[in-house]
Amino acid sequence: QVQLVESGGGLVQPGGSLRLSCAASGFTFSRYGMKWYRQAPGEERELVAHITSGGTTNYADSVKGRFTISRDNAKNTVYLQMDSLKPEDTAVYYCNALWITYNYWGQGTQVTVSS
Repeated sequence: QVQLVESGGGLVQPGGSLRLSCAASGFTFSRYGMKWYRQAPGEERELVAHITSGGTTNYADSVKGRFTISRDNAKNTVYLQMDSLKPEDTAVYYCNALWITYNYWGQGTQVTVSS
């Protein structure tokens, strides 16, 4: 059974940091490109960061220099380190795994940036 379980979300003040984790099971994690998306209320889901199976990373312009995506294939886990958080980063963050036509999603974790 395929599972992607996100954790690490919460309430943080502007300028603060959070580290999201996404634990994967039920598939060969190392083959998959892993992505973090986010969706704010009333907005479309947007791609935040991507890491390939080989470790190449890409970021949305809005988070470049503040967020870092990484993966640990031994732990079947992908991370999103979020620093210098802004109120506009408030959203539900989703983990995604993609390989060929195999496309899996987590349930999401809420991140709220507010004073």
